[in-house]
Amino acid sequence: MNSSHFKIQDVLSIKTPEEFEVLSLKIFQWQAAFNPLYSNYIRALNIAPDSIRKITKIPFLPISFFKTNEVKTGEYLPATVFTSSGTGGNQKNSQHLVKSLEDYISTCIKGFELAYGNVKDYCVLALLPSYLERKGSSLIDMTAKLIELSGHPKSGFFLHNHKDLNDTIQALETQSQPYILLGVTYALLDFATEFPQYIQHGIIMETGGMKGKREEMIRQEVHNILNQQLGTTLIHSEYGMTELFSQAYSKGHGIFECPPWMKVLSRDFTDPLNTRESGSGGINIIDLANLHSCCFIAAMDLGQVEESGAFSIQGRFDHADVRGCNLMIS
Repeated sequence: MNSSHFKIQDVLSIKTPEEFEVLSLKIFQWQAAFNPLYSNYIRALNIAPDSIRKITKIPFLPISFFKTNEVKTGEYLPATVFTSSGTGGNQKNSQHLVKSLEDYISTCIKGFELAYGNVKDYCVLALLPSYLERKGSSLIDMTAKLIELSGHPKSGFFLHNHKDLNDTIQALETQSQPYILLGVTYALLDFATEFPQYIQHGIIMETGGMKGKREEMIRQEVHNILNQQLGTTLIHSEYGMTELFSQAYSKGHGIFECPPWMKVLSRDFTDPLNTRESGSGGINIIDLANLHSCCFIAAMDLGQVEESGAFSIQGRFDHADVRGCNLMIS
């Protein structure tokens, strides 16, 4: 093995849980050898990488390390750096050093199309003001590519111009054109309050996040308001973060499903090294697309993982930083 042993195509071609488990263990050994920070962390836990035979035994790197260290597998100059939104006053932002922006985009597009089909079938509308107003947002890069690939003349970003967005939606509804409105939560609530309507042909997808603009609300309360104001029955959600290349999607009720190269596990509340494939606890994430950072991350979210692999987010650990992508408790 060397520091360029695995390619993104190896990851995105995974189709079965068995393939996922085999590749996860191989990539773990590789990152344990070529990621200095992760290697030191494993050593501090007094764990021998060669002893790991199951994915539940893999050590998961605390996500906070992305705030204080360079998390890199191999040596490279980053093509770009993704940064977290940092909505807290003195909060230090996470940094994800990206070796290949093309790998990130390929991962996002394949994950989206596995969940929703060909992006060319949709007009893509984005209401992401807080993300557009700063640099380093991975969500903006993903959405910009979705907008480009949709090829629809009305696809695009909307900042604070809610009237233009409403006019666009009305035109799409008249044409019976399927569309997706991807929005940060507070902006969707503001839009729905200003322009209540009856949406028939669109998917409303929230990315989470009040960004300090509104009081925090539980996810179901947010969805109930949006359903009432927009005449919908289900609100979709995207689960992603600066530290991940991949996204999970919910088509309603806050139940998320991962692409084949991503898996969420549950760790014990009191023993962070005790990881289970299902159950309630802290959220551990395997994102095999994170080839050049770290694929095995212990997040600060609390959740419920089902035996099917689907999961829901139920909150965050006490004292966890407020996150732009995940402010709501379900």
